Amino acid sequence: MMTLIEQTSVTAAQLPVAEFKEHLRLGTGFGDDGLQDGLAESYLRSALAAIEGRIGKVLIQKSFSWGLNQWRDGAAQALPVAPVQQILSLVLLDQDGAEEMVDPSRYRLVKDSQRPRIAGAGTWLPAIPTQGEAWITFKAGFGTDWTDVPADLRQAVFLLGAEYYETRHEGGASKGAIPFGVLALIERWRTVRVLGGGQA
Repeated sequence: MMTLIEQTSVTAAQLPVAEFKEHLRLGTGFGDDGLQDGLAESYLRSALAAIEGRIGKVLIQKSFSWGLNQWRDGAAQALPVAPVQQILSLVLLDQDGAEEMVDPSRYRLVKDSQRPRIAGAGTWLPAIPTQGEAWITFKAGFGTDWTDVPADLRQAVFLLGAEYYETRHEGGASKGAIPFGVLALIERWRTVRVLGGGQA
């Protein structure tokens, strides 16, 4: 069992709606109308989600909880997304649901742009109870502001969002495919997946 839950979401204020609308006006004749803000925001969010899913990276910082019932490696466990900025907590649950909040001195974050890990402070991570679970809460993302996102990824979001806008009357058929120009921008950011979320 591995379950990733998004605890917080990106707010409208964190999204570059005005900048994206300007991009659409230049490229597609998008109307300069305040009523279009919600539409622009929806395409931005769709493009963000598609690119994050493709590359395994969180662009704008959010908090997550991740649950699993066994460590792939008892010394260090790769986390499901990157970049991770901070581990907020590690909680162990036994089979009856009783919780143990693990002291932060017993684990540490190993930062890595591709495969960040939670590791034991000594040799091993705290043992997960038999038929129990571990829940890790952490913050991931390049930063809290749009300008913290690398320039090529910002451009990729705008290009993909514009593609969604331009094909909006085609029943969303294009949303399953990412245009080559976007793929070229994001390719170097793709995370090589490791079965079971183990160490890279």
